[in-house]
Amino acid sequence: MNNIFFLQATTGNDNSGMMNIIFLLVIFVIFYFFMVRPQNKKRKELQNMRENLKKGQSIVTIGGIHGKISDVHESTVTLIVDSNTRIKVDKSSVSMDSSTKLTEDNKQ
Repeated sequence: MNNIFFLQATTGNDNSGMMNIIFLLVIFVIFYFFMVRPQNKKRKELQNMRENLKKGQSIVTIGGIHGKISDVHESTVTLIVDSNTRIKVDKSSVSMDSSTKLTEDNKQ
């Protein structure tokens, strides 16, 4: 009668605690390689693209506005969206460079 519901008297080596720790470490490593690392890589690529914006480049903002860069400042970009329409947007609102996307689409 050493067994009382979930309480059991253990004899010998019980490595279940060590196995739980190893299991948790494996879960964290998998989480890092499938979630954290790709997200950091994507964030760095986007930041690099925003830092290297140049005049004449075609871009798309987060709001979906397509335009061509007419002027680049420290934290803002002036876009030409129509022949007489210019808007100033923050660099952080630039989501992608559409000029490279257009050339990739034309190759296919």
